[in-house]
Amino acid sequence: MSDLLSKLEAIHYRFVEVGNMITDPDIISNMERFVKLNKEYKELEELDNVYKSYKNLIDNLSSSKKLLDIEADPEMREMAKIEIDELEQQRPIMEEDIKMMLIPKDPEDDKNAIIELRAGTGGDEACIFVEDIFRMYTMYFKEMGWQFDILNSSEGTVKGFKEISMEIAGAGIYGMLKFESGVHRVQRVPETESQGRVHTSAITVAVLPEAEEVDFKLDMNDVRKDTFRASGAGGQHINKTESAIRLTHIPTGVVVECQDGRSQHKNLEKAISVLRSRLYQAELDRVHSERAAQRKTLVSTGDRSAKIRTYNYPQGRITDHRINKTIYNLSSFMNGDVQEMIDSLKMAENAEKLKGQET
Repeated sequence: MSDLLSKLEAIHYRFVEVGNMITDPDIISNMERFVKLNKEYKELEELDNVYKSYKNLIDNLSSSKKLLDIEADPEMREMAKIEIDELEQQRPIMEEDIKMMLIPKDPEDDKNAIIELRAGTGGDEACIFVEDIFRMYTMYFKEMGWQFDILNSSEGTVKGFKEISMEIAGAGIYGMLKFESGVHRVQRVPETESQGRVHTSAITVAVLPEAEEVDFKLDMNDVRKDTFRASGAGGQHINKTESAIRLTHIPTGVVVECQDGRSQHKNLEKAISVLRSRLYQAELDRVHSERAAQRKTLVSTGDRSAKIRTYNYPQGRITDHRINKTIYNLSSFMNGDVQEMIDSLKMAENAEKLKGQET
């Protein structure tokens, strides 16, 4: 039996096992376990279908070869040869698809995400670029049909944002956006530059998987809650009431603010969600850095201080430094046409994981 077939057979047996488990009354009564097993069942179902197709191909190939060995009739032999040729052509294509499907999936990929954009070096120009990247992402989200909600924002002194954070809801969002974490650098002539000189500014993007209560147990006894009046634009109601929330996680010193909602209760809910996600991400980073010590990853290093992408306005290009990919459609890219870059990053990571499986 081929190594690929034995892997698929093990998945088939697990699929059957999980199928039996989710009909067990004891498991159905345990909602947390039932939800996890149901999710696993759906994920295994596609692989089980592939297992059946691949096993059918291998069985047909084997029977056609046996027929060729024992059959004397020229016409039957010719039919067996045609069958073998067709199956031998299908086999490598199917095997490549299966290898890609067997790449271990990041369990966080299906989660919603929280994106935090912050101005770095470059003063006012960095704040303007935060607004540009915020607009780029929101246009992409609309194209994808994803819902987004602003959690917190702090305006720049001239224009733009010192920082802005938002949560995005939809299918497979974190898996699509996780490669955006890192330093995004812009090279262009700022609006404030009278001499026409190109300046370099930078912002940081952090993408966090939205942690649910089952992912990370946040002890509210470790959290200090402060209320304050929201600053900046937001209307009279927001600025007159202490609806803004600041949460401080005392053991780690992590601080989260949420002030974009009108209600203190809504802001508190959102702040707790962001705090839980940040602490969950810190735990994931620790696990990933331990894994990275064993296997150096090209794409998702988890190092948010790493410069990942440059947006060069004079040359109209975007370059992702992790995969050395350059796209010459900056205006379209800044209008949300970012899927090609995201797909290239996903392919690079999958190729790397595939290589890791083979060694």
